[in-house]
Amino acid sequence: MTTYIVVADAARARIFTRDGMTLTEQESLVHAAGRLHEGDLITDQRGDVQESMSSTSRSSGQEDVASQHENELFAKEVASHLYSARVDNRLEKLIVVAPPKFLGLLRDKLDGPTQKLVIHSLSKDLSKASLNDIQHAVSDLR
Repeated sequence: MTTYIVVADAARARIFTRDGMTLTEQESLVHAAGRLHEGDLITDQRGDVQESMSSTSRSSGQEDVASQHENELFAKEVASHLYSARVDNRLEKLIVVAPPKFLGLLRDKLDGPTQKLVIHSLSKDLSKASLNDIQHAVSDLR
């Protein structure tokens, strides 16, 4: 049986398969906008620096709207990738490792049948971890 292990954050998803106890990184999905700060994602129409500076001093109560939108787009992209793996019969079990906020987004974007294949989830940011660290973190998850 093929177990997929997805290790992700808002900017990168690393997809591994596990054969016995050995992990093999199959691919990596990158979402560069997930690394940008809120101010880098939002521009005013005129591009006027003074206007831009004055508008940032006002709080609209929606400071992270653009970042949240980018995170949701990437979660949807990762979920779509997993959906394709499932319908192509490449995915039989799924383990998801991500920071709490992105883990929730990703769970929300998975379709029902793919959600049922999730055997474990780990709320931890291992997206930049070494292969050995990831393998150690998921070794007990069967």
